[in-house]
Amino acid sequence: MATLFLVRHGQASFGAANYDCLSDTGRQQARWLGEYFRERGISFKRVVAGSLVRQQDTAMEILAGMGAGDVPVQTDRGAVTTGIETHPGLNEYDGEAMYRSHTGGADHRTHQNADYNDYWRTFRAAYQAWTMDQLAGMPESWAEFGGRIRDGLLHATDGASREDAVLVVSSGGAIGRATADLLGAPAQTAIELNLQFRNTAFCEIISGRGMLRLLSFNSLPHLDRVDRRDAITFA
Repeated sequence: MATLFLVRHGQASFGAANYDCLSDTGRQQARWLGEYFRERGISFKRVVAGSLVRQQDTAMEILAGMGAGDVPVQTDRGAVTTGIETHPGLNEYDGEAMYRSHTGGADHRTHQNADYNDYWRTFRAAYQAWTMDQLAGMPESWAEFGGRIRDGLLHATDGASREDAVLVVSSGGAIGRATADLLGAPAQTAIELNLQFRNTAFCEIISGRGMLRLLSFNSLPHLDRVDRRDAITFA
């Protein structure tokens, strides 16, 4: 069965005007992960990332850390090129829309910078409301979110053989939803898994016969050493 390495993007720019941008720490986290894969002798038959900048840049930094050449990309029209394949189904949910809907239009960045702890209490409440279909104006429902993530993962492993490894770069919410679904767990578990998932941590998922099975969760071996503990981040 093929092994899918599902990676969360590196540290982004929490609290900044543009969150969708890797910090210097985020780039280093991803490079170290690439070095870890190289040291393990892991090579990827396919690399797929969501279309967000932080996801694409994380994938590029991982490959740079591996010293890897180009990998094959199967396009929608059947042509094969090289590089990182983009699949929007792996994108994160719209946290800004969720926050605005729950608070009646409040600016989430202002709240982040003014009261960090209260922001996360409010965000968690908004998240819960979304999973219960209680928010108006969301670009997608909780069910639609789960469906597109599963489609993205199945797409990434389509055609993979028993010995293949596939790298997929996504985001914490998408990974939390995917792993909760694989475990048959409720929405509240998806929320908790999302908020626990660390930057550039990964899950290993076994793929075969149209089925996906969780093997490991939130692994961070490339940062599990004394001189890199300060590089463990959650946002």
